[in-house]
Amino acid sequence: MDLIEVTNLRKSYKDHVAVEDVSFSVEEGEIFGILGPNGAGKTTTVECVSGLRRRDGGQISVAGVDPGRDRDRLRRILGAQLQSSQLPDRIKVWEAMDLYASFYPDPADWPELLDLVGLTAKRNAMFAKLSGGQRQRLSVALALVGRPRVAVLDELTTGLDPQARRDVWELVERIRADGVTVLLVTHFMEEAERLCDRVALIDGGRVAAVDTPAGLVAAVDDEQEVSFRPSSPVDEAILLALPEVRAVERSGARLVVRGSGNLAPAVTLALAEHQIVPTDLRIEQANLDDAFLAITGKKLIP
Repeated sequence: MDLIEVTNLRKSYKDHVAVEDVSFSVEEGEIFGILGPNGAGKTTTVECVSGLRRRDGGQISVAGVDPGRDRDRLRRILGAQLQSSQLPDRIKVWEAMDLYASFYPDPADWPELLDLVGLTAKRNAMFAKLSGGQRQRLSVALALVGRPRVAVLDELTTGLDPQARRDVWELVERIRADGVTVLLVTHFMEEAERLCDRVALIDGGRVAAVDTPAGLVAAVDDEQEVSFRPSSPVDEAILLALPEVRAVERSGARLVVRGSGNLAPAVTLALAEHQIVPTDLRIEQANLDDAFLAITGKKLIP
């Protein structure tokens, strides 16, 4: 069932068209990504979905609620962590949670939320003393305190170090496991591939494509390459007999296998049947950045 429906959304700021024609739907229980470069219209789109911007045209429905007409009802079903979120420097973590909980008639147990996001030990810390990753996790907890059915997360991991980014990814996966539908805005290809069930590629205020990450990649380039050092000599005919394999080449002590589909599992299984171990195994294949370039003619991150 579609929980969010966006149809022909348009939004302009004076002479600048931020969103020209955006349409997509989000199924209940999925993590849906909006992926595109800076300035593509991603944040404006989710601000309209969240009821923070009035659209100039098109239709939006969130669980049957029009964000532009009934913000009070929307607030009960949608929580948002936005790119520009900020709190007073001296407010303590528990004070922020208690304050936000007071806005709702039936809020979540905020100490449990702090435990979910890993901030129980920081409940008495001031906002200014939190690291970038801790601030982002707090903003997620604040977005969830109203028990929303939908969580909008905008550029959640921008500016975080790799470990903090992965910690936040695990948090997003736990949120979805608890039954919350997630609308995730990002310009990180790896983030979208790791988290999203489906992705809308947005460029220049328009949706260029919508599909699963794997579907977007396969539509433009299904070619893969598997290379390895075999533990004993390999008869190339064993690999060439596999339907996934297109070509086999030797590069010094390494064997390079090119093909498509489930190439890596097929190759490793065939080798195992002949008691051959592929050491120093490397897999190369197209990613969402390649798909975005093929579809729009632009790189996701210039």
